[in-house]
This record gives sequence, structure tokens and C-alpha cells, in this order.
Amino acid sequence: MPKRTQHENEILKQFGVQLRQARIQYGFTQEELAVKAGFSRSYYTEIETGKRNISLLNMTKLADCLGISLSNLLGEGS
Repeated sequence: MPKRTQHENEILKQFGVQLRQARIQYGFTQEELAVKAGFSRSYYTEIETGKRNISLLNMTKLADCLGISLSNLLGEGS
């Protein structure tokens, strides 16, 4: 598997920041949101810290659990 570029790492980290802000804004702990989305807490933590390249379907699950649009979760609606 090829190593990620610095730019790719920054994209993943920025998504994690957006996700964390949304999670806190909507009053969820990491554990609560992970369970609601059907993820393990460790998988969720890796998403939020930018270590995991999350799929589009899993991003959609998180947005649905938060009750926001995917574009909002991606920071496009702010």
C-alpha cells in the first residue's frame, strides 16, 4: 500500500477536526457517536485523529447520526 502524501494526511486531519467540532456541538462523546454510527470507539478515534481514511458511506452515517448534511460535516455549509 502506498504511503500517503502530506496533502492527503492534511485532508484526513482536517476532516477529523470538522467531525470533532460537530460531535461536540451536538453534545456527543466519542463513545456515544461511535455506537450510534455502528463503529468501534477505536475506529472512530482513528477517524477523528486523521489516521483512518473513512469511506463515503461511513461519512454519510456520521452525518446522519449528527442530524446534519454531509456537506455540513465536510465544512462546506459553514
